[in-house]
Amino acid sequence: MEDEAKKNKKDFGWGPKTILIVFILLFSYFIYFSINNLWVKSGKVNYLALVDDFILTPASQIAAVNGRTNILVMGKAGKGQTAPDLTDTIMVVSISHSKPAISSVSFSRDIWIPEIRAKINSAYYWGNQKSLRGGLNLAKETVGKILGLPIQYAVVVDFSSFKDIIDVLGGINVNVEKSFTDTQFPIVGKENDTCGGDPQFKCRYETIHFDKGMQFMDGDTALKFVRSRMAKGDEGTDFAREKRQQEVMEAIKEKVMNTQTLLNPTKLWGLWQVASKNLETDVPLPAGAILARRVVDARGKVASFVIPEELLYNPPISARYDFQYVFIPKAGDWSKVQDFIQKALP
Repeated sequence: MEDEAKKNKKDFGWGPKTILIVFILLFSYFIYFSINNLWVKSGKVNYLALVDDFILTPASQIAAVNGRTNILVMGKAGKGQTAPDLTDTIMVVSISHSKPAISSVSFSRDIWIPEIRAKINSAYYWGNQKSLRGGLNLAKETVGKILGLPIQYAVVVDFSSFKDIIDVLGGINVNVEKSFTDTQFPIVGKENDTCGGDPQFKCRYETIHFDKGMQFMDGDTALKFVRSRMAKGDEGTDFAREKRQQEVMEAIKEKVMNTQTLLNPTKLWGLWQVASKNLETDVPLPAGAILARRVVDARGKVASFVIPEELLYNPPISARYDFQYVFIPKAGDWSKVQDFIQKALP
């Protein structure tokens, strides 16, 4: 099983970059609340107290089991999408408090959950229908049962916010690997336009084109770059789209980790504004301070895993699964997946 875990390890794939961006948003979020709390209490900001919050907060202020804190990180499609509250990106980030190390485990959005009679990517949505913060709680409970891990905290990020992040950063430089043209990129707001009776509804679409090589992109351009689905040839595949997402995430990472960003109060304030609108979490302020330290300590030491396909079974489409494409545990329960997780986490 240990060899199987190593085979499914990805040292620097989509997962680590996603983790970095999520925690950058969290860091900005907590910085704001520290400043805001200090201002409310004293009418001024005592920056030494702010440093104390983030550097000296004792480890006892964060929930952990066996020296680890597990955080469910979810990305929802967000505004402008047909199903804005489905969390199609789902991973658990496990942070060690005994050594600088972070591991993440990603798994398919198509896992079937009998308790809610739906796929796992809708647990957040259905939980929110029951109560405030119910989405975070139901998602944590559901994922925890699958992985056999206690999930202490959760974070949901609206991935459409990446456009705003890029604009706060002043744009990014993206290395476009292949030129492509998409003549059917949908125009937001024209989804139901009748186009004057045009049977092909051409007014609903625009043509976008990207040349190979290093390209400067603002938020709108980068969003089109990653969301294009109808390009001719290989660039019209889901695989190509995921590769473009990785290229944009890499560009964001490079821009954010630049000292011109980290030491720029205006940009940090802008990142907080993005976070406050596009991030939901149950991580309390003291725990956020500790997590920020752990993420900084573990930079470059992020390992990403996926649940092996051989541990999952894709049953025939049937009424039992509401005629959906789903995955269920091949063993009949999640014991094999839990064994894999125990071996995968260092």
